[in-house]
Amino acid sequence: MSALTLSRLKKSFGGTDVIKGVDLDVTEGEFVVFVGPSGCGKSTLLRMIAGLEEVSGGEIVIAGKPVNDLPPVKRGIAMVFQSYALYPHMSVFENIAFPLRVERLAEDEVRHRVGEAARILQLESRLQHKPGMLSGGQRQRVAIGRAIVREPRIFLFDEPLSNLDAALRSDMRVELTRLHKRLGATMIYVTHDQVEALTMADKIVVLNGGRIEQVGTPLDLYHRPQNRFVAGFIGNPKMNFLEGRCTAASGSGVTVDLGPLGTITLPRPGSAGLVGETLSVGIRPEHVRLDQDTGFRLALKPGIIERLGIHTVAYAPLPSGDTFVALFEGDPPVRDDEEVTVSVDPSACHLFDSSGAAIGVAA
Repeated sequence: MSALTLSRLKKSFGGTDVIKGVDLDVTEGEFVVFVGPSGCGKSTLLRMIAGLEEVSGGEIVIAGKPVNDLPPVKRGIAMVFQSYALYPHMSVFENIAFPLRVERLAEDEVRHRVGEAARILQLESRLQHKPGMLSGGQRQRVAIGRAIVREPRIFLFDEPLSNLDAALRSDMRVELTRLHKRLGATMIYVTHDQVEALTMADKIVVLNGGRIEQVGTPLDLYHRPQNRFVAGFIGNPKMNFLEGRCTAASGSGVTVDLGPLGTITLPRPGSAGLVGETLSVGIRPEHVRLDQDTGFRLALKPGIIERLGIHTVAYAPLPSGDTFVALFEGDPPVRDDEEVTVSVDPSACHLFDSSGAAIGVAA
């Protein structure tokens, strides 16, 4: 059953189209993440689902019922914002209970729901404390508890971790994933942080310029990006792109002349119509290897090296003026301004035509 269906959804502000005909199906119980660069429309799309922005065109259906004309309180959703929006003069209990007080629920029901939310979020010992006595992570859990007690059909999260420090964000990612598994609820989560998207989502929706570029599981998007935008957005460090011209294409492979960097043949079907066309070869930094004689070989002279213990990231200038990034495990023997030869398995490379569309699929 679909918990949410968006059909040809559009949003305009004056003469500016912000959401440009979005179609999406969210299955009951899924954890779906909207991700994309700033200004791509992800928060606007979430606010339209919540009823906080009017729809310019198309339809929103929640649990089989069109909700375009319903106010937020009637849609069966609960939203957690980037700002905790807690009442500083109220206890944790009363902050969580606030939406239930507005609905005038019986006191026994209020205490039952708040107690259950506090148990799930491990806030039982904090119920009588004020928000000022809590850490950032605990305050965010209070805001989530306020959503849980409403027993919504869909939880909406608008960049809820962006105000937290890096260590706490990592902890909260785990807590939210655990919460989703415990509740089995439908959750839609907006973030610009692809790490959050890759680690938390059942399904990722990549947005760009008010349109959906691709929908899929985290590994689908990582291994099988449909275009250059998705390939460059998903993955950290970002994918390298080498520009070249196709010199041969057959049923067994596509050969690309990369100029001073050499020639590479990717083992994937290609039509003769590609010959002479400008193509982009995509290489993920983590697929670059040291001291291997096989595959496509590339001479690099790193200008900057980041040693992070578990891995090392090297940044090397290319003749084109772009920077090539390589990620190695551990602490390999690479040094600043010393040339090193690396190799890449052509079967792991991606290939894109001049419009940015993927050609075949990397192994």
